[in-house]
Amino acid sequence: MVEVLDRPATLRLNASDPVVVAIRDIAAGEPVGFGGVKTVEPIGRGHKVAIQAIPAGEPVRKFGQIIGNATKAIQPGQHVHVHNLAFRPSAADHTIGSDRRNTMPLPEAEAATFQGILRADGSVATRNYIGVLTTVNCSATVARLISDQFRGPQALADFPNVDGIVALTHKSGCAAAADGEAVDLLRRTIGGYAKHPNFAAVLVIGLGCEANQLNRLLMQEGIEVGGRVNPYVIQETGGTNATVRAGVQRIKELLPAANDVRRQTLPAKHLTLGLQCGGSDGFSGITANPALGVASDLLVQNGGTAILSETPEIYGAEHMLLRRAVSKEIGDKLLERIAWWEEYTARHGESMDSNPSPGNKAGGLTTILEKSLGAAAKGGSSDMVDVYRYAEPVTKRGFVFMDTPGYDPVSATGQVAGGANVICFTTGRGSCYGCKPVPSLKLATNTPMYQRMADDMDINCGEIVDGTATLEQKGQEIFKLILDTASGKKSKSEEFGYGEDEFAPWHFGATM
Repeated sequence: MVEVLDRPATLRLNASDPVVVAIRDIAAGEPVGFGGVKTVEPIGRGHKVAIQAIPAGEPVRKFGQIIGNATKAIQPGQHVHVHNLAFRPSAADHTIGSDRRNTMPLPEAEAATFQGILRADGSVATRNYIGVLTTVNCSATVARLISDQFRGPQALADFPNVDGIVALTHKSGCAAAADGEAVDLLRRTIGGYAKHPNFAAVLVIGLGCEANQLNRLLMQEGIEVGGRVNPYVIQETGGTNATVRAGVQRIKELLPAANDVRRQTLPAKHLTLGLQCGGSDGFSGITANPALGVASDLLVQNGGTAILSETPEIYGAEHMLLRRAVSKEIGDKLLERIAWWEEYTARHGESMDSNPSPGNKAGGLTTILEKSLGAAAKGGSSDMVDVYRYAEPVTKRGFVFMDTPGYDPVSATGQVAGGANVICFTTGRGSCYGCKPVPSLKLATNTPMYQRMADDMDINCGEIVDGTATLEQKGQEIFKLILDTASGKKSKSEEFGYGEDEFAPWHFGATM
């Protein structure tokens, strides 16, 4: 539990921690509220200050967990950060399944509901777009030219139930092997979007000579060409103008059927929530992330699915997830992914500690271990029922993990390809993000940033550290907003139009 001091200057997150976190800027010489300790230098909001002597080489704890080792002796009142604290590879105990809850979801008759769109195949949508997808960067301009014909306030005036025509383009698809893991991953991602229920229909645009051949994509992903999926190859259709004309005409033909939908009351089991954090700071693991964890548990309790991702950002906190795995097989899946990332980063001369960004560090985070402990809190406390590779279809209900990079647009793209129909995105520094065709909610970790960027933030979780709300209250507020947003309420990022340029499939492997 978070300990709030009588004088609101710092928080001690666990009784074993030799550091506390400043909840406001603290001047040199101010008391921090523990044992008469005073700061010996200014401490920025969100940063750590020692409340006891820490010998050089000794581990430093936050949340009761090791976040690194002191690189020099640290005295009480000193700032604890990159100048005196360093990453050490995690040595956490990898016990599997010891903290399982075995909690059953509520009976459907008692579960929460939302107003969703039921598709003919039984899948459920939270939005209703027509998509223009591409096999390769070479067809991106044609896709944009098609979607541009349907922009502006009057373009879809006769089709009020259609949320828009969205072109999702990318920078790969060629100059690489036509077979193998890299192109399979791209096809899986595009296929997941092509089949996503938030698209009433899609056009898929190829050039014709690319490595990611359109017919191979459709075959590999089991996508049937018909009323919902409409492929075009620029070289065969007759070039740019001919393909744009054909695409525009086809969308005009699709619009009446796409508009012929209505929302209806559906159980929360049809919601799949992608959990994201970006622009994290020293408050992320104290406010927004654990509050989102409460909402995640509520969704799982009500029969839905929550996807935690960003494998490099749970590194050092994986033991907390392993303890919740429902079986050794599921735990071993996560360990295999951790081992892959260790090898992958080492192969490129990197460390897992390369992840915290300059902005993360400016906000008070020092090592990946510290960042991961906060990031993992988004996953709540429910049992982990499966582990998926990037963009794999998520088929189990409950709390699951998907292997993705920590880079937010790439991670969320994988979650949506896997079936997420709502995204919740926590941020301390002030990330701006959207994720068409799926609504994305942004949760601020601290009140000053929320006030600066109120036009972009959907919820202020800084009220937790301000003392005006509890984690449980914010979790309930987030859960309610998830239901309202899934029912059609627009998020702040949707009001701005974010979400097309943020489509970012994971690209790895050689570019020839």
